[in-house]
Amino acid sequence: MSSHSQRSLSGVVLAGGYSTRFGEDDKAVAELAGTPMIRRVADRLATVCDELVINCREDQREAIEAAMVDFPEPVAFAIDPEPDRGPLAGIAVGLETATREYAAVVACDMPFVDPTLLEALADRTQGHDGALVELEDGWYQTTQAVYRTEPMARACADALEGEDGRILAAVEDLDVVVVDEGELEGVSGDTFESIDTREALREAATRFETPSH
Repeated sequence: MSSHSQRSLSGVVLAGGYSTRFGEDDKAVAELAGTPMIRRVADRLATVCDELVINCREDQREAIEAAMVDFPEPVAFAIDPEPDRGPLAGIAVGLETATREYAAVVACDMPFVDPTLLEALADRTQGHDGALVELEDGWYQTTQAVYRTEPMARACADALEGEDGRILAAVEDLDVVVVDEGELEGVSGDTFESIDTREALREAATRFETPSH
């Protein structure tokens, strides 16, 4: 956790989905310029979080544990009780495992996640149930956001019981601060980029060879 931040914040990485567009291999542990993609996400979270929770399927755990060897912060696993129920279920399980009041939730395929954004959202969410970004196209970025752990976990469980698998179905019932993408200052324009295909992985690898990443 960065020395300038005194905040206690969990990091929750969502890795339980089946990567159908990526092929048969698990993209969470796919090598990205020599480092498993999930480890690149986790290393960035480590600069602003003092606890890490990884949500995944049981069959992924061994490979992800290997990717996390020597990680500087405590790592807990939140195993999906039912495989591939979607990111809403993953968030619910991850937040139920997290022990901090607030958690930064990030998908495992977002290796360019900017810790500056997570710090800004953590600041905005104090006294609220969460903070997330509304993108310029009107979409809400729900898998790179900060949530108050207990209320969001309950809201996710309620939405799942109602068979509404949208993350926004949970968020709609909470006191959430919405930040317009245009308001973000000092945040990398790559932060919300996700790696969904092998081609995208190869392209991303070339950028990780530059000092900016």
